[in-house]
Order: sequence, then structure tokens, then C-alpha cells
Amino acid sequence: MAAIKESSTIQQNKKLALDLCPVTYVMEKIGGYWKPIILYHLSTSDKRYSELKRAIPAITEKMLIQHLKQLENDGLVIRTAKPVVPPHVTYNLSQSGKGLIPVIHSMAEWAFKEMEGEYK
Repeated sequence: MAAIKESSTIQQNKKLALDLCPVTYVMEKIGGYWKPIILYHLSTSDKRYSELKRAIPAITEKMLIQHLKQLENDGLVIRTAKPVVPPHVTYNLSQSGKGLIPVIHSMAEWAFKEMEGEYK
């Protein structure tokens, strides 16, 4: 992966946006297409990788693995591996991730209302 030049104008603008706008901070953590969907499915219960894959059939294995790692690195998801054969790995929300449950549920509620045409 290429190194990020910290003094670049883009990085300075990004830091300024993160400092001034809390929504930018949230979107930095959960932005993208798949992360909110993964968080939504984990908001109901702990899930194994295969359960997440079944719940989100359109996601590729590469994207699911990549986003789970990013969510784990951002402290939103906890990966628990039991030392058995075959490996037994579960994913659940951290305390920080659980703090996003109202946000994720509000997004879902808005989506249902929007799809029903309630805002038109």
C-alpha cells in the first residue's frame, strides 16, 4: 500500500473536515456501501462469518473480509476466535459499535419510510 503524505493538501483538508464536522468523523468510520449493512446485521446478535455472508449474499468474500478488518481496526467490531479445529470465529459489536445502533436503526427507519413514499 502506498504511503500517505501527511502534509498534502488533501490530507490537511480531510483533517480540517474531521475536526470541524462530527458527521465527517462518523462517515470516516462507517462510510461506504457495506459497513452500515454489516453493522445492521451485527446489531441484532453476534454472528459468525458464514452467517454474515448468508445475511448479505451480494457482498463478495473479499469485501466482507476487508470491511470486517476495517471495522475491527476502528474499534467498532470485536473478532473472537476459539482455538478449535475447524476455527470458530464470531463477530460482535464493541461498546463503541453498540453506540452506533440507534444511528443504524434510524437509517433503517428512514429507509422504510422513504421507500413507502411517506416523505413525498
